[in-house]
Amino acid sequence: MSSTFSRLFLLAASVTPALAFCGAHTHLDRRAEGEEVPVSTFGYTGTIGPVLWSQLDAANALCSTGANQSPINMVEGEFTLIPASDTELTIPDVPEGATFENLGSTVEVVMEGVGGKFVLEGKTFTLEQFHFHHPSEHVDNGVSMPMEMHMVFSGEAEEIAVIGIYVDLVDVPAVLQLHILPRRAPSTLLETIFSSIAEIASPGTSTKTKPLIMSELVTLLNAGSFQRYTGSLTTPPCSEGVAWSVATEKLLLSKSTYQAVRDIVGFNSRYPQNNLGGQNLLSIASSGAEAPVAEAPAEAAPAETPAAETPAEAAPVTEAPAVEVPSNVTAAH
Repeated sequence: MSSTFSRLFLLAASVTPALAFCGAHTHLDRRAEGEEVPVSTFGYTGTIGPVLWSQLDAANALCSTGANQSPINMVEGEFTLIPASDTELTIPDVPEGATFENLGSTVEVVMEGVGGKFVLEGKTFTLEQFHFHHPSEHVDNGVSMPMEMHMVFSGEAEEIAVIGIYVDLVDVPAVLQLHILPRRAPSTLLETIFSSIAEIASPGTSTKTKPLIMSELVTLLNAGSFQRYTGSLTTPPCSEGVAWSVATEKLLLSKSTYQAVRDIVGFNSRYPQNNLGGQNLLSIASSGAEAPVAEAPAEAAPAETPAAETPAEAAPVTEAPAVEVPSNVTAAH
């Protein structure tokens, strides 16, 4: 591997504070009243995609060196399952609606000042915003979901907690017969939010949502459990120490609404990272080291073939004495 290519991936590891959450709108990144919506300088494809995030800014070094990066494949052994009753989630409804923005890298609902709280392991976190990824960033035991919603909370000491919620799709009949009750219905909250998606089709734009009934979401999450682990932001600067709680309950979205969101958001998911504590995948790639693989079972040595015995030397053949033919016998014709 050339030195130029090596430099492309390797930066000195540094622990950086979380200057921005996934989506970039936080109490650490506040904007003045009336300030334009910032458009992200990173993306998900090409030269601004996840493989090269560490090259966009020195503060992004952990994206290529961190050993506890998110998202991950949510398999047994990578998380601790805790009942929602071990936490406390409260989010007031927003009757006046909330600011809905297109940051270029995602679409985000700003919840700063609304009063949402998440108590996790004795610490209280405040809801700052929630945004969406298409497809899901976390992988549910090897299965990718159509979308994932990230609810980003901040603590007093600038700790970060994120609730991840998978979004699955559901069919909605064009004509619903009154005597048939649908077993699965789209989330009213998501349908309400995304009814305004066309108003923020361009990066850097914003609008106001219709009234948001957050109690629907709170009730759903409180009925399930959380898969807890400590990872990182899934966007630059990829800061670690993020308290992740991936919900076992899923939100549902109609296929028609999903298509409208997909056409505006596009592809915006970071690829699954290595197992927690394992070497960063980009570090492995840049060093040229081979990824560890399971050893194939040793083949049994073939049984030794016994050497062929040398045949005993044949006894010398004694020639029969020549018989003298009488002179009066002729050969037969």
